Amino acid sequence: MAAVAVLDASALLAYLREEPGAGFVTEVIATGASICTVNLAEALSIAAAHGADPADVATELTARGLLGGAVTVEPFTTADAIEAARLRPLTRAAGLSLGDRACLALARRHGAAAITADAAWATLSLGIDVRPIR
Repeated sequence: MAAVAVLDASALLAYLREEPGAGFVTEVIATGASICTVNLAEALSIAAAHGADPADVATELTARGLLGGAVTVEPFTTADAIEAARLRPLTRAAGLSLGDRACLALARRHGAAAITADAAWATLSLGIDVRPIR
């Protein structure tokens, strides 16, 4: 069964750090969420940049029932890569990264909402349901 929502790295990080919007992300996770491997790598990279061991963070997320449980980890497929590339000219002015476009590509594939802390996404007209967390 496809997830109702796809988390961007920023949404997962807000949840983990209990930042503004974390409550909204908690509600989204409860209804069914997924995250692309690219966005998971981005979130783990940010944790590593702050001194955490990414393997330990992933283990903790799994032990808490998030990864592989409440949050399905989805591969970044060839079709997703093509979609992310198609989104580049449509999102460049708003400054979206490859990780951002990977989230949007997965959301489009599943017909799900893209959940992000980046409010700039909501200004785009992509035919994808974008829900900023704050």
